[in-house]
Amino acid sequence: MILHSQLLSGSVQLTADQHLLVINSAADPFVLKAAQQLRAGQITLAEDNIAALPIGTQSIASLSDTITNAGKQNSVSFYRHIPFHRYVSYESPATIDVAVMNMLYQPSNAWMMYGLQVAGYALKAGGHLYVVGAKDRGVLSMAKRMQTCFGNVETLSISKGQRVLCSLKHETLDRNEEVPLLELFAEGKLDEGTHLLLEALEVCASDKALDIGCGVGFIGIHIARLATKGHVTMVDASLAAVDTAQHTIEQSGLTNVQVLPSDGTQAVISQRFDLVVTNPPFHQGGIQTTEIAERFIRQAAQVLRSHGRFYLVANRFLKYEPILRACFKTVEEVGGNGRYKVLKALK
Repeated sequence: MILHSQLLSGSVQLTADQHLLVINSAADPFVLKAAQQLRAGQITLAEDNIAALPIGTQSIASLSDTITNAGKQNSVSFYRHIPFHRYVSYESPATIDVAVMNMLYQPSNAWMMYGLQVAGYALKAGGHLYVVGAKDRGVLSMAKRMQTCFGNVETLSISKGQRVLCSLKHETLDRNEEVPLLELFAEGKLDEGTHLLLEALEVCASDKALDIGCGVGFIGIHIARLATKGHVTMVDASLAAVDTAQHTIEQSGLTNVQVLPSDGTQAVISQRFDLVVTNPPFHQGGIQTTEIAERFIRQAAQVLRSHGRFYLVANRFLKYEPILRACFKTVEEVGGNGRYKVLKALK
């Protein structure tokens, strides 16, 4: 199969001095390919996932070092990062020559649609948006959306279910049209798994607790209300989630809880906790995976104190018990229903 980055490399037209916007796709290897072409240009990474950022920025930095050390002209004049959900708030409209989005890295249809709106806001008249995606990820529907947003769309490449689409921004497109805020979560609603986790969770008043992958912050706030003499740290790799959780904290009025941007436990790796909880995602780029939860399990075991407790909620068909038993002394199911299970492990 041709990788997305190879399809983009053969389809995206760049000149040396252009300004490229990478829309929530910093992990795509195309970022490095683009840096090789933009000798006097700029790359802006509008990225939500801080775990993806080192991939994009280190790729460009390492290329720049390689070229400089070889005595050749330096690479991209500069690159920078803007949180994806804050791009319209931070940046002026119509400053971008080329925008690129890989559908694989977008968590949901809402994010894809927001990405199109960001592109419409950011692109200069005459600028191009390139989108790469698979048929089973909705690339045909994406083509219809691009037609609606830009008034035109062209399929540049097709290979084994993968397509590269391109839209041109015309002068007549209203760049001042307000871009709505990115909606992350069902407003004010607990999902079923989180509800079951909260029912099973035992919290001590003095607990120092950690919520990995906190999302909007419901779990961490629940613990903070019970751990009246303790403290709660919430972490998430999504900058939009961190902003939302911070807003949740402010609305709660609680002072014993904080939220940090972090790839797993990276930001708190030197700390130790009495209680760690998680409701981990099991999809990445639309593909089912246990890798994220398994990493959270290993990291939880690392940051827990002796006799510390770890709670995880998951769909019943996901088999996390073997890795839990490898990392913890005891593992038991303490809640759930026909669809979900809540597992408790002791270090």
